[in-house]
Amino acid sequence: MRFRTQETPDKPVFRPQSKKLLDQVAEVMRYHHYSKRSEESYVRWIKQFILFNDKRHPSELGKTEIERFLSHLAVNRNVAAATQSQALNAIVFLYKRVLDLPVADDLAPVRSKKPVRLPVVLSVEETSQLLSEMSGTNLLMARLMYGGGLRLMELVRLRVKDIDFSNGYIVVRDGKGGGDRTTLLGDSVVADVKQHLVKVRRTYEQDVAAGHANVYLPGALAKKYPSAPGSWDWAYAFPSSKVSVDPRGGAVRRHHVSESNLQKAIRAAKNRAHISKPTTPHTLRHSFATHLLEAGTNIRVVQKLLGHKDVKTTEIYTHVLQQQLHNVVSPLENLDLK
Repeated sequence: MRFRTQETPDKPVFRPQSKKLLDQVAEVMRYHHYSKRSEESYVRWIKQFILFNDKRHPSELGKTEIERFLSHLAVNRNVAAATQSQALNAIVFLYKRVLDLPVADDLAPVRSKKPVRLPVVLSVEETSQLLSEMSGTNLLMARLMYGGGLRLMELVRLRVKDIDFSNGYIVVRDGKGGGDRTTLLGDSVVADVKQHLVKVRRTYEQDVAAGHANVYLPGALAKKYPSAPGSWDWAYAFPSSKVSVDPRGGAVRRHHVSESNLQKAIRAAKNRAHISKPTTPHTLRHSFATHLLEAGTNIRVVQKLLGHKDVKTTEIYTHVLQQQLHNVVSPLENLDLK
């Protein structure tokens, strides 16, 4: 089975101004509106690729060196298939977008194996126990994650305008894979979200008075809607407690809350609740999907709520359902042991 290089949109080649290669990569990625996380990830993989090849310039390397590096990741570092694919995408971006050099379409490195891993799912009772050990904004965020099956970054990047109280749903913009979707906003959380936004509005108004009412807008939206970064509609629903300097341009703005806050809060709540399963924010997303299927929700509906492009991705939760063996009696129980 061969690797196929990831297709990239037909855009004109951007000529970076930086002299250092890794700076050029970052510059081109910003031009193409990649996220900061993607930029950091691609730069890291390209740096590893160069170091693996004795610091030779990528223009001197080709198919053989790329295949050797990707095979090294699979064989010696035992990385997951998705990780190997990410490294490949970074290298393809380097050659096509930064160096403007062709990349072989028939790369055939040793493939990383993709073992089937069942997601960790909390029972309904365990979910209640976990949330009962949380409080404040972290509790509200956890309830929204579980109530709508949100990914962590989808939650922290949520904008005020994307919470639709009238229709009872949340709009997830630019989710994984770049698409938009709608998901559930439970009735039980509406009043608390509104109360939370009253506090956020006060912070926003203070920023307006101080001249710091400014948030990051992805892509070319800031140019298309020049007043949007300073508007209430585009403000983050869960803003940081402090303003900061944007490393990409030096603008002073209020970013969203750090995702590590909720990660730490859930880890602490899990310990207090004496839950023995490994539990992270993403566990709430897994639990959302599984509990919906247990309740008889159509798998296609769950697929749309989760934002999965392929229902096969959603089907992993049916395997979890098969582990719910409450109504199955072990044959051991039928033995008449004396």
